[in-house]
Amino acid sequence: MSGFYFGGSESGGSHYSDTDDDNLPYPAPLPRSDFLKPNFSPAEYLSSLHNRHQTLEDLRSDLRARSQLLNRELLDLVNSNYQDFLTLGSSLHGGDEKVEEVRVGLLGFKREVEGVRKHVVERSKEVEGLVQEREEVRAQIFVGRQLLEYESQLGELEEKLLVGSKPKAAINGDGDQPASDSEDLSDEEDTSLMPVAKLRRHAEQYLSIKQLEPLIGVDHPFLIAQQSRLLRCRNTMLLDLSTALKQTDHHTDYGQQRLLKIIGIYRDLDEQKEAIKNIKEHKS
Repeated sequence: MSGFYFGGSESGGSHYSDTDDDNLPYPAPLPRSDFLKPNFSPAEYLSSLHNRHQTLEDLRSDLRARSQLLNRELLDLVNSNYQDFLTLGSSLHGGDEKVEEVRVGLLGFKREVEGVRKHVVERSKEVEGLVQEREEVRAQIFVGRQLLEYESQLGELEEKLLVGSKPKAAINGDGDQPASDSEDLSDEEDTSLMPVAKLRRHAEQYLSIKQLEPLIGVDHPFLIAQQSRLLRCRNTMLLDLSTALKQTDHHTDYGQQRLLKIIGIYRDLDEQKEAIKNIKEHKS
C-alpha cells in the first residue's frame, strides 16, 4: 500500500525520500458503521472521501477486502444457522402429543363445518322449494280471480243479451223496460230503433271477456267449457247488429251517422266481412 503523504511545496531544500514513506501514518480503515446507514448511497459515500489521503487503487483494494470479509461472515452465519436447523429435530422432545391434539381438534372442527354446510344446503333447498311453491300459489290465486271475473262478466253479458235466461221483466213480474235500456233509447231520435250505444256496450264487454283469456290460458278447461256460451253471445250480438242495419235508413244524415257507428262495432268485433254482407243484403 502506498504511503500517506502531505501535499505542499518543499521548503529549505529539504525533501522526503522513498525510504521514509514507511514511517508516515496510514489512513484509518473505513468504519463499518458507515455502510450500515439506512440511506447509504455508494456515490455519495465515495464523494465524501475527497479529504482522505489515499490513492484510488488503495481505496479499491480496501473495499474489495471489506467485501470478501462480509462474504465470509455471511457464509459462516448461514452455516451456523443451517447446522442449528439440522439439529432442531433431534433436540425437540414431547411435541408429538401436542401435534396429535391439534390434529384431532382440526378434524373435529372439519366435521362440524361439514355438518353446518350440509344443514345450510338442505335449508337452502327447502327455502327454494317454499319460494317456488309460494309463486305457484300466487299464480293459481291470480288465475282463480281471473276465472271469477270471466264468469261474472260472461254471465252479465248473457243477462243483457237475454241468452240462456229469462228476461228481467219476466223474472221481476214487471213488463217495464230496464233502466239501462231506457237510457239507451233516450240517446236515439227514433225510439223504435235498436240503440247503437247499447250494442257498443255489449261489444265492449265481449272484448273485455276475450282479453281475460290470455291471462288465464286459452287451454284452461274452464275456458274451453265456456266457449259455447261465448259463441252464443257473439252470434246474438251479430244478429242485433244485423237488425240495427236493417232498421237504418242510410239516405238521411242521421242514418249515415248511425250506419258508421254500427260498422265501427263490426270492426271492433273483427267482423268486417259480415258487415259488408249485411249492408249488401240491406241495399238489395
